[in-house]
Amino acid sequence: MRYHLLGRTGLFVSELCLGTMTFGSLDGMWASIAGLTQSDAERLVGQSLDAGINFIDTADVYAAGQSEQITGQALRNLKIPREDVIVASKVFGEMGKGANSRGATRHHILHGVKASLKRLQFDHIDLYQIHGFDAATPIEETLRALDQLVRHGHVRYIGVSNWAAWQIATALGISERLGLARLESLQAYYSLAGRDLEREIVPMLESTGLGLLVWSPLAGGLLSGKYAEGKQEAGSRLATFNFPPVDRPRAAACIDIMRGIARTHSVSVARIALAWLLHQPRVTSVIIGAKRPEQLADNIAATEVVLSDAEVEQLNKVSALPPEYPGWMFDFQGKSRRTQFEAASAPRKKT
Repeated sequence: MRYHLLGRTGLFVSELCLGTMTFGSLDGMWASIAGLTQSDAERLVGQSLDAGINFIDTADVYAAGQSEQITGQALRNLKIPREDVIVASKVFGEMGKGANSRGATRHHILHGVKASLKRLQFDHIDLYQIHGFDAATPIEETLRALDQLVRHGHVRYIGVSNWAAWQIATALGISERLGLARLESLQAYYSLAGRDLEREIVPMLESTGLGLLVWSPLAGGLLSGKYAEGKQEAGSRLATFNFPPVDRPRAAACIDIMRGIARTHSVSVARIALAWLLHQPRVTSVIIGAKRPEQLADNIAATEVVLSDAEVEQLNKVSALPPEYPGWMFDFQGKSRRTQFEAASAPRKKT
């Protein structure tokens, strides 16, 4: 297990992060995603920590708060020293019926963090993330509320999830101008079947130094390879909750290539999908979720897969995004400039 710095902080987090969306049980959407009891969850938490994972991600909306409750109790039951594990949570989603029981307002953030701390049985949250963009709330209001939490010690670091590049850039500018706590991470969807964030978000991350936490690295289970031939496990997440949206033909082509690489390494297709992400330089940590110990063990084993340059190139090629403006213009102009430079730098021919 390798460890990476979170954004521009001195905090080291493991390259894999245990996701807790499977903890707890409710009807509706959560019925297909969650379902783990306290004892089931504790087994996975202990297994993760034993493998070197020091990073756990949860959210207030996961199973309507049950995930946070189970996570905090698991760490307490396992007698894990608080300073040995980095726990991230999120606020934004609907947690009540009132008009102000959602969003990124000061009102909802301050109420939400108190509720999350109580459920987790913590005195602080290591990484507190805004779980979506609130178009109704000024970014400055959100940042001032987060800064207050950092100054009061309720939160150590702050980040966002599912924000666009321009929204993050705007927030960073406001924080710098007003001297507020800086965003340190983005949690976003990224997989071989969905590389959209490479257009705008990855260049922004490279420029600003924010960390990237990846959710749904297997595209909702699709890239595990077990669905490519029409086989679906009864009660599986993909069978009842088809998310995130995926270009199925491109995903199928990716899985075909991954199968060959998996056979070469004698590993599962899922490990290849995770290994590709772990080879991406901008990725800080990949969030993995599981319901069974053997599933979690297989995901963790992806850290041992070393892809060759040729294999990475194969995967890059089959999963490549179609050209899109202004990206293709940048490529065209870049080639023109290189041609101009090469011509100007060429040795002068004698006449």
